[in-house]
Amino acid sequence: MKVTTDGCLFGAWVSRELGVNSKESATVLDIGTGTGLLSLMLAQANNVFIDAIEIDKDAFEQASENVAASPWADKIKVIHGDSNEFASSPPYDLIVSNPPFYENELKGTNTKKNLAHHNDGLLLPDLLGLIKKNLKSTGNFYLLLPFKRNEEVKKMFFESDLSVEQICFVKQSTKHDYFRMMLKGALQRDVQTEIIITDISIKDDNNHYTQDFTGLLKEYYLHL
Repeated sequence: MKVTTDGCLFGAWVSRELGVNSKESATVLDIGTGTGLLSLMLAQANNVFIDAIEIDKDAFEQASENVAASPWADKIKVIHGDSNEFASSPPYDLIVSNPPFYENELKGTNTKKNLAHHNDGLLLPDLLGLIKKNLKSTGNFYLLLPFKRNEEVKKMFFESDLSVEQICFVKQSTKHDYFRMMLKGALQRDVQTEIIITDISIKDDNNHYTQDFTGLLKEYYLHL
């Protein structure tokens, strides 16, 4: 699978959140790690220990090679398996995922892309169930989702007894509408706090990366 700009943005956003809020080492579950990009970005900048699970054999092997070739191999364990059958004891401090985007939409002819982007392997309600099963009561989860599923996701969270603490809406450029949303959530807490809402554009009116984008990605991109 190709490395996407929004995937990199999500990794940098989550990494910054962890750096701001974490003073001690944290255990992380990366559901559907793909090539391992998200896990590698988190490991680069944070004191974390990550279990990265991937169902596709080729992607698992690629992620394993990428992790082994990195300076952070001691922080990441790549697991070949079905996340629907995965359970951990003890639970994790953090769960991160760039889950299937295109449930209930037309599929292409590429089986691996269908598995990664559609509902062949993991439905969003199943993912929320995995979060509830594997997240500490005091933990947080982070998801990258299509903006068009905004209202649907809110309903799913409510029905799953999960809360949203922060949302960052993402535009391709300042001229475009929102197309992604990055969420920070938690298990339902006794005291509900106001949701923090922000937004970010990847490029400006002149098709250059915005300052907000470069501020997040400068530690990861070689040419910013």
